[in-house]
Amino acid sequence: MLNKPEYINVAGKLMDLRIPKVMGILNITPDSFYKGSRVTDEKEILRIAKGMIEDGADMLDIGGYSSRPGAAKVTPEEEKARVLKAIRLIHTEFPDAILSIDTFRAEIAYEAVTSCGAGIINDISGGEADKNMFSVVQDLNVPYIMMHMKGMPENMQNNPVYDDVVADILKWFGNKIVRLQSAGVKDIILDPGFGFGKTIKHNFDILDRLGDFSVTGLPLLVGVSRKTMIWKTLDINPDEALNGTTVLNTIALMKGADILRVHDVREAVQAVRLTEMIKNQEKEVPCCTENKTR
Repeated sequence: MLNKPEYINVAGKLMDLRIPKVMGILNITPDSFYKGSRVTDEKEILRIAKGMIEDGADMLDIGGYSSRPGAAKVTPEEEKARVLKAIRLIHTEFPDAILSIDTFRAEIAYEAVTSCGAGIINDISGGEADKNMFSVVQDLNVPYIMMHMKGMPENMQNNPVYDDVVADILKWFGNKIVRLQSAGVKDIILDPGFGFGKTIKHNFDILDRLGDFSVTGLPLLVGVSRKTMIWKTLDINPDEALNGTTVLNTIALMKGADILRVHDVREAVQAVRLTEMIKNQEKEVPCCTENKTR
């Protein structure tokens, strides 16, 4: 088993992963599955970004293509118009904020990093949707979040089948990790892709066996925020899924998650602080008391 890196290099600054980080979600789309995350107006984008930063977000993930199951396709032109403008806007207003571009299109990732202020690439397809993505990551030398997805958003939930969901995902990651590291890519973050081509049972199997991903020696991002595995299990809707999200985020942290990708930053930051207290307790070695019995 390899040790995870303690730091990643983001835009020339080291991000300390010894304490888990929180990534806030901004969906510059009209059709994201959780309506509370949909923003299109410039003032609203800045208001939400400011709120997340004040609530303790370590980074913001900005996307312009809804990846909910059955989502409609978005042209590259439309995605660019949505997301690049938003990243520039946030970077101008909050120049110290760490921004991630959520896209599977290499061209958009390249422009977001080189021209707009993004410092991380978050690719839900793990390089499957655009064969140029790995070359862009290599050229830009930025942290790359590589997510596993079976299929594409429009068809990924059409009866996904695995022999062993965790083993299959690890095998899929393994081939890509070798390619990226052989090309000199240093900072790779893995995302098992909760809800992306998985049944509810698959999702809970992955969460239960999250520790298995430590075999890669790479940081792990978990994104379960308000997802189907929560609200369908509890027979509620995404608007009511904050408590369930916090429960699963806490489990993920205790099982080794390094980054939580969330809609609700404040609650995730609190979960990190509380779980760190438990972890620190476990690290403490009780002092030996002198046996005074004669």
